[in-house]
Amino acid sequence: MEIAELYKIYLQHHSVQTDTRKLKADDIYFALKGPNFNGNTFAVQALNAGAAYAVIDEREYAVNDRFIVVDNVLETLQKLATYHRKQFSIPFIAITGSNGKTTTKELITTVLNQKYKTYATEGNLNNHIGVPLTLLKIKQDAEIAVIEMGANHQKEIEGYCRIVLPTHGIITNVGKAHIEGFGSLEGIKKGKGELYDFLREHNGAVFRNSDLDYLEVMATGISSQITYGSSNAQYIGKPLLQDVFLKVASISAGAETIINTHLVGEYNFPNVMASIAVGLYFDISIDDIRSAVSLYNPDNSRSQWLQKGTNRIILDAYNANPTSMSAAIINFASSNLSNKVLWIGGMKEMGADEEKEHLEIIRLIEEYNWNDVLLVGKEFQKIKGRFNWFENSNEAASFIKGNSPQNSSILIKGSRASKMELLLEALPNN
Repeated sequence: MEIAELYKIYLQHHSVQTDTRKLKADDIYFALKGPNFNGNTFAVQALNAGAAYAVIDEREYAVNDRFIVVDNVLETLQKLATYHRKQFSIPFIAITGSNGKTTTKELITTVLNQKYKTYATEGNLNNHIGVPLTLLKIKQDAEIAVIEMGANHQKEIEGYCRIVLPTHGIITNVGKAHIEGFGSLEGIKKGKGELYDFLREHNGAVFRNSDLDYLEVMATGISSQITYGSSNAQYIGKPLLQDVFLKVASISAGAETIINTHLVGEYNFPNVMASIAVGLYFDISIDDIRSAVSLYNPDNSRSQWLQKGTNRIILDAYNANPTSMSAAIINFASSNLSNKVLWIGGMKEMGADEEKEHLEIIRLIEEYNWNDVLLVGKEFQKIKGRFNWFENSNEAASFIKGNSPQNSSILIKGSRASKMELLLEALPNN
């Protein structure tokens, strides 16, 4: 079936689903395949559950005319998403980077929603499946779209750009994330820079953090650049800290506006400034921007500020790499909190640099005084030194249940796979 013909069906059944467990009546089911599953085998189940059609790529499963047989389901999903995207002439803002993608996306979306009907990536559905699914959720009333793009190897962002066709882009930063797949820091720059490459080739615009010199080099040749940062930028601000929470002084038209946030740490300053720059560029008032940013609350283990029993906790356990880990530790160490405790989980996808990068974190930890330090993960086993170490979060949680800190400030940081939130659950409620 041609994409144009499939698109006509999609217009009658706007909801697309790839998981039968989340299926709703009248959805179109796309039978994706993976290393350990074959969605084709669930196609009949999907139709029985109320799906209008099932898109499959193994003909033997087609038993009636509600099965749409294609050569490759994933490629068809992506092509359908691009066909849908081409029906819009609105700004499409693509966001990638090593750290802060999701927070920046959420802040920008919150700000843009003050004036525009804005559609954005839900959660962190930023991969080869999540990107097209995000596009296919955009309705005709859309005025701006914000699309997050994650990547762990080169050519991935390039592929997403061909699907999304962004008009504007943001690279939050380039750090040592997914270095195993990219090969090196230069490899990461090249991979993230594929967004700039697309915008350069298609006369797009970039929102660029002027505090990061390497982004200026990477953006060479892009004629439309909107800059933000602490100096030498069109949109300037400065970070202020109140307790652990970030405040931003935004300087616009010679006037200073103080924006309170529920974000922890100065390392969130560029994320807030990106939202300010995007908002002002799209003619949203600084007062509306201030209101939107001040009401935004992070969730899903991203720089969450929590109270449990007598302890105050910064839960930042959704993602971790050497850049974000160092920033979180330094920020926590420099805060005016008392009785500081570190619970640190291993960083994943470090490749050959795994021991070296974890040793650097140990050395950074040793530069400061802590009430206690607890390390989790095999990555720290050989280099744990004098600190408490546990092979996994379950073992660490068991220890905490019998040795819980009291009246302490705790930073919980680690990669998602480390499951550091289990340590939070082990703390008593009183």
